[in-house]
Amino acid sequence: MRAFSVVIGLFITTLSFAQQPRLVVGIIVDQMRQEYLWRFGERFEEGGFNRLMKEGYHFKNAHFNYVPTYTGPGHTSVYTGTTPAIHGVIANSWYDHVSKDGVYCASDKSVQTVGSSSDKGEMSPKNMLVTSITDELRFSNQMRSKVVGLSIKDRGAIFPAGHTGEAYWYDNTTGGFITSTYYHEELPEWVQKFNKKKLADRYMKQTWSTLYDLATYTASGPDDAPYEVRSGDKDPVFPYDMSKLPGDKKYARLPSSPFGNDFLTEAALAAVDGEQLGQGDYTDFLAISYSSTDYIGHQFGPNSVEVEDTYLRLDKNISALLKALDQKVGEGNYTVFLTADHAVVDVPQFLIDNKVQSGYFQIDVKKLVEAFMDQKYEDADWVETISNNQLFLNRDQVRSKGLSLSDVQEELVEFLISIEGVAECYAASTLRTMDFNTSGVKGMMVRGYNQSRSGDVLYALRPGWLATSRKVGTSHGSPYSYDTHVPMLWYGAGIKQGSSVKYHPITDIVPTLSMMLEIKLPNGVTGQPIHELFD
Repeated sequence: MRAFSVVIGLFITTLSFAQQPRLVVGIIVDQMRQEYLWRFGERFEEGGFNRLMKEGYHFKNAHFNYVPTYTGPGHTSVYTGTTPAIHGVIANSWYDHVSKDGVYCASDKSVQTVGSSSDKGEMSPKNMLVTSITDELRFSNQMRSKVVGLSIKDRGAIFPAGHTGEAYWYDNTTGGFITSTYYHEELPEWVQKFNKKKLADRYMKQTWSTLYDLATYTASGPDDAPYEVRSGDKDPVFPYDMSKLPGDKKYARLPSSPFGNDFLTEAALAAVDGEQLGQGDYTDFLAISYSSTDYIGHQFGPNSVEVEDTYLRLDKNISALLKALDQKVGEGNYTVFLTADHAVVDVPQFLIDNKVQSGYFQIDVKKLVEAFMDQKYEDADWVETISNNQLFLNRDQVRSKGLSLSDVQEELVEFLISIEGVAECYAASTLRTMDFNTSGVKGMMVRGYNQSRSGDVLYALRPGWLATSRKVGTSHGSPYSYDTHVPMLWYGAGIKQGSSVKYHPITDIVPTLSMMLEIKLPNGVTGQPIHELFD
């Protein structure tokens, strides 16, 4: 009887395990708006975005729930299920109170580059203070799951791979993928083999022309628009001969073209083969982050033909990736989620020209605050720096004058809110006392405020404003819907068909996936499982 019970137990365990996907593929499209799925959707082919939307589950109202909406915090939040207040990656770069110096989110001077002689590999996830879904997957089976993070950007590969996975990113000095000694002492054979193909050289000899007749790009503005960044003497119009673009660092130009997405897709397929992802007894994880969409979006803006063409081409990349996974892993054996790390604002000058309230914030906040404090108290070095719309006070100076730090913070709130272009402003002492689920811009700041890393006074600009003097190109980082509203698509094993317009923060992805995989939640999770996928 006991032997029979053991057999039944093993059978049940095996049955439960068989229901798990052999491979999870997380896709982040850098700077992708949710509305691109609608605006460009009629021209997507059936096997790419449309396959994910029609055969999977489409969450149409997914948002980031903190500021600043940047790449480093975005990738970290997606894969940890929490926000900068908890995971500590408060921006792409930030000012450090202790060292009095800048910190790049993925920088780690204790490691060296592997794969080239450049310093591009001095990176690791050490600044991420919590575990990721990829860490917890590996912990769940004594590190037997394979985890690979791939991106053009280092931070786009490193944070999704977590503390225990492997990450590879593009080196624009060599045109190949590299890593750091945090992960390996030498590149795995499959990466070396991929680099030897010199695919970047092939792409840099091509010309970027529109996939279809230029006149058919009706979802975009004119090709020759005044809102786009010029590249040297080249007007920002098609075609773009990659071999003739200005600059002698040819490999650095690849990410700013859709060929960067082609390149990354080929690397992802090489990783599937090289690591035999999805072929073992435990669920593996492939984290892909497409960066070229961000480079192109910054340069040309969301209303450009260049952005539309990039997404039509990316649609083909997604289609090719899914088709390859069908063949290599097996249709129904893998689960995919696709989202973004942030979205983007329209070029402010475009908004201004179309009678929409917008603007360019060109004020030297540090200089103004210094003058205010000098007049109110006495001449001194009151401000250490302004970073990511955060004011860092010289706290030693404040205390040496016998002043209350919280009182000074509140005084500066009243001063900063009077500046043209500033929408809301809060003292760190106020944010510390606020509930994590506070609504509005204040809540976005609460969830983005990390007590050990953030500044003394935080402010947000008005909707549609950017802190730059350049009237071309665009950016992101605000608490507004144009920066927070991103796609959330689920597809594959364990995912039913459907759609929802219910609001979901992007931090819900990880707890949902944790429940699907039946593994422990990452240790900083603040999101909740998405009920629609389980009902």
